[in-house]
Amino acid sequence: MIEPGTLDKETQRKVEEYIEQEEGAANRLSGWAGHLITALAVIMTLFHMYAAYDIVPTQTLRPVHVGFVMLLIFLLYPVALRFRDRIRWWDVLTALIGIATMAYLVMGGDDLTDRASLPNQTDMMVGAVFVVLILEATRRTTGPIMPVVGIIFIAYAMFGPYLPSPWTHRGYDAERLIGHLYMTLEGIFGSAVDVSSSLIILFTIFGAILQFSGAGKFFIDFSFSAMGGKSTSSGRAIVLSSFLLGGPSGSGVATTVTIGSVAWPMLKKSGYVASAAGGLLAAGGLGAIISPPVLGAAAFLIAEFLKISYLDVIRMAAIPTVLYYFCLLAMVEFDAGKYNIANVDLGKRDSLWDLTKRYGYHFSSLVSIVILMLMGFSPVLSVFWATIAAIAVSYFRRDTALTPKKLIDALAAGSIGVLGTAATCASAGIIVGVVTLTGLGLKFSAIAIAYAGGSLVLTAVYTALIVWIVGLAVPVTASYIICAVIAAPALIKLGVPDYAAHMFIFYYAVLSEVSPPTALSPFAAAAITGADPYRTTLQSWKYTMPAFLVPFVFVLDPNGVGLLLTVPKGGDWTQIAWVTATTAIGIWAYAGATQGWLFGRTGRVVQAALVVAGTLLLFPSLLDAISTTLGSEHLDLMKSVGIALTIALAVFQRGRAALAKRAA
Repeated sequence: MIEPGTLDKETQRKVEEYIEQEEGAANRLSGWAGHLITALAVIMTLFHMYAAYDIVPTQTLRPVHVGFVMLLIFLLYPVALRFRDRIRWWDVLTALIGIATMAYLVMGGDDLTDRASLPNQTDMMVGAVFVVLILEATRRTTGPIMPVVGIIFIAYAMFGPYLPSPWTHRGYDAERLIGHLYMTLEGIFGSAVDVSSSLIILFTIFGAILQFSGAGKFFIDFSFSAMGGKSTSSGRAIVLSSFLLGGPSGSGVATTVTIGSVAWPMLKKSGYVASAAGGLLAAGGLGAIISPPVLGAAAFLIAEFLKISYLDVIRMAAIPTVLYYFCLLAMVEFDAGKYNIANVDLGKRDSLWDLTKRYGYHFSSLVSIVILMLMGFSPVLSVFWATIAAIAVSYFRRDTALTPKKLIDALAAGSIGVLGTAATCASAGIIVGVVTLTGLGLKFSAIAIAYAGGSLVLTAVYTALIVWIVGLAVPVTASYIICAVIAAPALIKLGVPDYAAHMFIFYYAVLSEVSPPTALSPFAAAAITGADPYRTTLQSWKYTMPAFLVPFVFVLDPNGVGLLLTVPKGGDWTQIAWVTATTAIGIWAYAGATQGWLFGRTGRVVQAALVVAGTLLLFPSLLDAISTTLGSEHLDLMKSVGIALTIALAVFQRGRAALAKRAA
């Protein structure tokens, strides 16, 4: 996704290393091997496009999907880096064995499924080999952490009677465990693989089509042209292009790198220090995972876990996404004064109207996804037809037309791009299977509530910490799946709506993208800007943290579900507007406190007052911990006090800045 020639060779190498940490270190194959991988990937894409249009039975679709994933992973990803760039005989052997385990499952049909609780010796042997291969495929694409977590959960299922209370359980032998994980739709082939084999891969194909047709370049050019040459234009261009490119991309690192390779010289020219520029790029890239209509892979799993429409997930993500980018824009405005950002010449560019007139058709496929779902089409069919539309409109201009070679490359990239996520989903099926088999989710929620003393505030804090810690070690998708099955029940038990609990976990799983040691987006941005990676990570935290306080509003404020475009119980739409407005003002106050700037440099007293104002606006229900006599009308009063305090501080700082300017 990096434009050729935009980065020097050393920077390009560093950036590719960080991308590989997220997507795996794939072989760089040419000749017959490269053509073979391309052909297999195109066949996989065409199969899933067919499955989107016509009915393919679940017992066939999921194993075939996993079979394709294992085949491509074992041929494309080496067992170790020293064996890179060649397909070895053992890679071919493991790929064929993987295909054989899937063929055994598909050909076994209902007879095999019926004996899941009492598998025979062959079932046991094939199932055990399959579990090992899934863990190895995940290791090759995402590293060793996720497979180790899967092995720990398997050990938990088998050695339950020997564990100390309250973790003890009856225990399950290998026969019962392999039957559950391999031969049913409750284990590896459960909800995670279901979503991977339908929605995730189709959206990945859709993103690849957009990228190869030049939509990504258009979105960046559109953003730069829209921002003009003001002092905040460089930062605003990053925010807007991150939103436009991130939606179809769904990848934080890819968005960060693509925009950063073009925008870093402009940010440097504007006056941004390297770490701040990298932090802004990473924060913008992070928005790719929470931006409709695609969001990240974990968002598709929310719909599956809650048994709701994906359109409902898009609806729930709309206001938090707007608030996230509002936070970034506020930080950019404060940057302009704090770093004395200069007006920047964006160079000779087409006018916004000319650019839109020539390439605006790229927006049509993005909009069509939402329109089709509103018309009643399923998400799968919506993205299918949006992909067809994206291919069709690419031929409106010669320079964007998907020629046969570009189309083949795009179709191949669609399937190759899903491999890491699909392997993670399959391994996560081991975790979900163990949790459902042992009842760990309910047990864990009881333990969490007990440690929190029944307090919703403490339970929410503990849950956020658990998700964050899990996210340090595993990708966003895996982090969400693990915590959705073990941590969400605790919040739900304390009265949080299930959809709010899952959205809370989703957003804190996303935060792992800017949290070391897996802070790949900031590290990739640092490779481009030349800044210290850890300073860049801290900057990205600074940019994102005000927005990432918003999920606490979902669970702590009685009207907080209004941010998910859901009318609060016993309320009306005015409460959605009220909670959105107060949250936006609270984010602005926190952003000013975080930057230490509000129309001018703030002192410690003003900074502390901004934190107080932001807390009153976002978390008035925290006062319940002090007084249980406060009702919703008192909470609204606290928010009104927060608004008044924010306005007073803004007026004070504005006057102070004006006096300083006259004195100068």
